[in-house]
Amino acid sequence: MHFDLPYIIQTVGVLGLFFIIFAESGLFFGFFLPGDSLLVTAGLLASQGYFQILVLGFLLMFAAILGDSVGYWFGKKVGPSIFKREDSLLFKKSHLTKAHKFYENHGGKTIILARFIPIVRTFAPIVAGAAGMDYKNFISFNIIGGIGWVWGMLLLGYFLGSAIPNVDTYLFPIIFLIVLLSILPGIIEVIKSRKGEKKI
Repeated sequence: MHFDLPYIIQTVGVLGLFFIIFAESGLFFGFFLPGDSLLVTAGLLASQGYFQILVLGFLLMFAAILGDSVGYWFGKKVGPSIFKREDSLLFKKSHLTKAHKFYENHGGKTIILARFIPIVRTFAPIVAGAAGMDYKNFISFNIIGGIGWVWGMLLLGYFLGSAIPNVDTYLFPIIFLIVLLSILPGIIEVIKSRKGEKKI
């Protein structure tokens, strides 16, 4: 059976992409979803006519902003008690702690900066809600971060696809490289944490 990634992404469609970006942005079990590589790949495919870049951009931007808002209100509702939650298959306390430390260091700007950092991206709005951040401030940072992240990643893929002659010939190697680069920071983080545990 021929593995046709563009066909699979087309089958998932814009609504599927919408849900993935929404989940990774604000649902704590969405931290494992490949938001960066997905957006760049979607932009790359848009340059080849698989998607309309404007439709993708506005819908996925809305998904990202909505996802963060849901994460904020979830954090607001559960409050500090979430930090006492035990690890489970879909929840790691260490991810929440990492996002909280990032929030303490950068304040409201975390909501913008975290967009470009896997895992922290998912937990930052939850931490902001639990910490009692004013929603008017949160939504401002949320909108700026959502627009910057979604359009930045999409256009990176779009212009990459437009700049490389016959890019469809090299579609799979390029997508593989994009996915590899997007998960590399997470791999480095795991290696560092394991080295730290061995030293203790």
